[in-house]
Amino acid sequence: MTAKKKYREVIAYKNYFNDFYSKQSIKVKKKVIWTLQLIEEIERIPKTYLKHIEGTDGLYEIRIKLSSNIYRIFCFFDEGKLVVLANGFQKKSQKTPKNEIENALAIKKEYENEK
Repeated sequence: MTAKKKYREVIAYKNYFNDFYSKQSIKVKKKVIWTLQLIEEIERIPKTYLKHIEGTDGLYEIRIKLSSNIYRIFCFFDEGKLVVLANGFQKKSQKTPKNEIENALAIKKEYENEK
């Protein structure tokens, strides 16, 4: 079996993503992995799976839906090809909570300061 072409690489920054991921059920973990592979392997990712967060400087959310549950994982690009995972959460309301976005922006800033 040949490896699929990767358009970008997904990495987790520190333990932010892993803390979220480790608390999820097996089904959610499988859907998260499937979605991350899709992001790596598809040249143009549909907004269904990856969407820029309006009013932010380069913050995106990876969108995961499993039955009636919705999950979001914040991320940002580094050098165009690298998707860096920040925090994640289960979405309970229509709008993404402001504190989750602020947390993700703080993680992004921390990442940029350490480069």
